[in-house]
Amino acid sequence: MSLFVILLLVGIVVFITHTLEAITGFGCTVLAFPFVIAIMGDIEHAKIILAILAWMLALYFVITKFKSILWRQFLIIIFIAGLGMPIGMSLFKSMDPFILKKILGLFIIISASIQLVKIFFPGLAIRTMPAVLRYNFLFAGGVVHGAFAVGGPFIVLYASKKLPKKGQFRATLCLLWTVLNSILMTQFLFEHKLTEKVGLELLVLTPFLVAGIFFGEIIHKRVNEILFKKLVFSLLFVVGIVMVLV
Repeated sequence: MSLFVILLLVGIVVFITHTLEAITGFGCTVLAFPFVIAIMGDIEHAKIILAILAWMLALYFVITKFKSILWRQFLIIIFIAGLGMPIGMSLFKSMDPFILKKILGLFIIISASIQLVKIFFPGLAIRTMPAVLRYNFLFAGGVVHGAFAVGGPFIVLYASKKLPKKGQFRATLCLLWTVLNSILMTQFLFEHKLTEKVGLELLVLTPFLVAGIFFGEIIHKRVNEILFKKLVFSLLFVVGIVMVLV
């Protein structure tokens, strides 16, 4: 494929997935990652591009929805997830990309399955989720975010209970993604991975991101997000199976 076709396809994925995150406050990177890997053919490059785009989206909502942030919960999440991030960053460097792809697929299947149980059987999910297990999910989310920049589904298992209001949920998680992805971007900078190629691709993809934010904001105010979560995690489950098998 030509570079134009590659960026166009990635742009379409960015638009769809970042619209969904603008609605819910999470999910853009984990949903986009498998498709962008398939289009670009490079797991590390996909990680860099999507981490920066997610940082840009999250920063927008931190600035515009600052008053909705719940600081106590943010500090709990960032502390525990932050402990897991260095482990994930180390794993990404030391493991084979093919194996990493299979692990990511398995992680996506597990995360999507748990989220679907929470959505379709909310009472069951609450009864079977003790507080200690929620903290373990935060740590696991940090590990996965350090490795792939897609720790959201695990962290959401904690946040969906502690941040019940839609606006607070989105604003607080967006502050989290801003901080965690800032750490990843610092790593990219010191490892000289923020190249001119990355900058040019981000320049082309930014309009797709802006469009996603615009439409996501409209839908966030008007549409029942439960339906969107069902669609997102059902698709995510299928994507995870494809990544494991192919």
